[in-house]
Amino acid sequence: MHSIGRRQVLTGAGGALLLAGLDGCAAWDNTRTAAPAPLPLKLAPIRAGTDRITRITVCTRPFRAAGPRLDAEQIGAKFVVHNYGHGGSGWSLSWGSGSIATAKALSGGDRDIGVIGCGAMGLTSALLLQRAGAKVTIYAKELPPDVRSSLASGLWTPDSRICLEANATPEFKRQWEQMARTSYRTYQNFLGLSDAPVEYIDNYFVADEPGGSRRPEIADSRPRFASLQRELLPDLLVHGADFGPGSHSLGPRYLRRNSFMMFNLSAYTRLLMSDFRQNGGKIEITEFRTPEDFARIPQKTLINATGYGARALFRDRSLTPVRGQLARTMPQPDINYGLFYKGVSFVPRRDGLVFQVVDDDYFGFDDDTTIPDRAEADRAVNTIAGLFSN
Repeated sequence: MHSIGRRQVLTGAGGALLLAGLDGCAAWDNTRTAAPAPLPLKLAPIRAGTDRITRITVCTRPFRAAGPRLDAEQIGAKFVVHNYGHGGSGWSLSWGSGSIATAKALSGGDRDIGVIGCGAMGLTSALLLQRAGAKVTIYAKELPPDVRSSLASGLWTPDSRICLEANATPEFKRQWEQMARTSYRTYQNFLGLSDAPVEYIDNYFVADEPGGSRRPEIADSRPRFASLQRELLPDLLVHGADFGPGSHSLGPRYLRRNSFMMFNLSAYTRLLMSDFRQNGGKIEITEFRTPEDFARIPQKTLINATGYGARALFRDRSLTPVRGQLARTMPQPDINYGLFYKGVSFVPRRDGLVFQVVDDDYFGFDDDTTIPDRAEADRAVNTIAGLFSN
């Protein structure tokens, strides 16, 4: 997740007044009739409770201070295109990043390509290669839902820990914008499908004091993460809406409403896997311990989409793990909005409600532990439950 300054925001549509005299109709005259009182915002209560936790999952997101690795190199007889290191922006940038990797992989003329990894980057790269006419084989140790990217929160956050602010050069910004816009356009094609692989939700930043409905910014000497969305994608941002006490159902609190694109990852990854196989794609379960192991597969051109696994496979010490834990509870079909309150994010995924402690952008940074923390899970769920205790 990001600070609020990096989020998309949504406003309700306003109806235009009819002009007086048009077809004999008069404009609404508020000197004669009082304006209708706005209806209070009523949010369906979330049945949040630690006794409803069904699963706790932990993933390690692959952060690189310089941003994603998208270069190519020759390893023995193999031409390897890298596509990893997207921090918390993997799903969000996957189609744009995959487009760059695909163009490089096809530049040498090969049309039989191997993809290493079956997560967000591997799947989208494989599908893009197929659309370009290539024969594709995915080589992976694990498949969804057992890959790290299947444990993401499922929100479109294209600049979430994408690089450090000092490394966001003009060239990097141009490439990031290209990736973000390509991915955003592609995701529009998944809206409205059965099982809702992609949909929009309203999200409410909640505070107990006026002006407090914002994520805390980094307030110490640690390097800041790049924040690019507001600067480079202003046309994808719309105005938000504020709600004070008495105008909503969450008591004496202050709300800021934004919009988010959300991925229901169970349905979305099933769709991608199905499309890949229907297009003739092959999958081989295998593990590579060193790049030299690539010699045993027939393809001469490969896309390396191993995510955090590249730290061990390529001895890439520029990769820093960012631990993220999700507490999942049973689905609640009537909940179609998200919340952020006291450092906790809530996402209404259709495969189960998702609660996550996020605090600031450094929460979980350089932490590669994957053992679930029950106390952290309880904090996440209880924080959101507290909004509905009355």
